Amino acid sequence: MLLKEEFFPSKKLLMGKTLKVAADRAYDDTKSVLPTEYARGVIVDHPPTAQGLKLMHLMIAHAGGALADDRMHEIRLSDIRKIKGLQNHDRASLNPLIRELRAVTLSFDNKSKKQDEIGGFLDVAKIKYEEEEQGDLKVRWWFSRFFCEIAENSNHWTIMDRQTVFTLKSKYSILLFQFLSSLVNLEFRNSEVLTLPNLRSVLSVPDGKLSSWNDLNRYALKPAIAEINQLSRFKVDVKLIKDGRHVDAVRLVWQHKPNRTDTKR
Repeated sequence: MLLKEEFFPSKKLLMGKTLKVAADRAYDDTKSVLPTEYARGVIVDHPPTAQGLKLMHLMIAHAGGALADDRMHEIRLSDIRKIKGLQNHDRASLNPLIRELRAVTLSFDNKSKKQDEIGGFLDVAKIKYEEEEQGDLKVRWWFSRFFCEIAENSNHWTIMDRQTVFTLKSKYSILLFQFLSSLVNLEFRNSEVLTLPNLRSVLSVPDGKLSSWNDLNRYALKPAIAEINQLSRFKVDVKLIKDGRHVDAVRLVWQHKPNRTDTKR
């Protein structure tokens, strides 16, 4: 007869390094720890707005080392409003953002298991508004099983500058910053080549939108890089990889800024 633990091994045995790092860094409210599998994952359906992505990052940061726990997480509106970039929200504006996050479909290639993994971000979310007349409410949520499994098994983590995420204005900027943050601290690595389909996936550009290179570059990539260069700790350059006059791919090259005075200002 199999014991319960053989069906459901102890979380302590299964816990990957990412959760340990997230728990250890819970004191640092300037940084967030994400599973790299999530940071490099692709939102294949229903990409959120910039505000939705900021709320997503706040939920992840607030959960910290409890990312993989099958439990309710909770944050007050008053605490959401303390975040620069999210300070103007109320029940009416949070409701559609949470619906955005509930609709998100994520996908990443689990190379170790040789399988594509597809799922959502949230299972259930609730806005408890019994204190609304006093100017406050509670947002409660459960992460999806898919997201919890990613967090629980992750041994590779991405450190995000939290205030940079909350300051960026474009969803393209946030998604590109998230992707680059998963790469910038890798040893002997300062560039990444993305084919145009890969770039569209990283930026979550839906099919039929910004279909030409000129439009993709003008309305998504160039503004995103300009924002990241202005507001983040690193500087990004783009080098085009062409076949004749046709752009086939881009090489993103990054470096840490030696002087961050302008960025901090």
